[in-house]
Amino acid sequence: MNSALTTSEKILQCAQALLVAGGYNGFSYADIGKVIGIRNASIHHHFASKAVLVQTLVRQYREAAQEGVAAMERSITDPLAQLRAYAGYWENCVNQPEAAFCVCAMLAAEMPMLPQEIAMEVKAHFRFFALWLESVLERGQRQGSLQLAASPRVEAERFLASIHGAMLSARAYDDPKMFGVIVHPMLERLAAA
Repeated sequence: MNSALTTSEKILQCAQALLVAGGYNGFSYADIGKVIGIRNASIHHHFASKAVLVQTLVRQYREAAQEGVAAMERSITDPLAQLRAYAGYWENCVNQPEAAFCVCAMLAAEMPMLPQEIAMEVKAHFRFFALWLESVLERGQRQGSLQLAASPRVEAERFLASIHGAMLSARAYDDPKMFGVIVHPMLERLAAA
């Protein structure tokens, strides 16, 4: 744990690692306290409830993802290259245990059990990426660099589901290479001949 972080940042970082490892119901304030060496009361001082903690975590995660997409769009303009960069980001992540799974994908699997405020943040994350991917695919189709088998909206949902499904398969098989086995052919299918 980075000692330069504030206590609330340490709590959020620890909560993210625990959430990625075991989901929303897979950790408690006691677990966080053991990892970073503070009492539950100290955690409650920063985050009144687990729901507030995870909502804050997801909001920050979503905002960081949106900033990452904006930065990528400034440096990469080709639609196919953007799709490859997005997939490449996750392919690199599946090789890192602490970042191997999308926080929002993990929470989406638990959607029926999540507090409403967290569920809304998770839905906003997925909506953002579906709309962004739709715009990338639409632009690529218009420019002739992408070949779509369905509408940009449908292809965007397929792409997003494939990325998250590939993360899940890599985890299920305990084999990071499974991500590429699933995602690379999808990218090749989208690339115009």
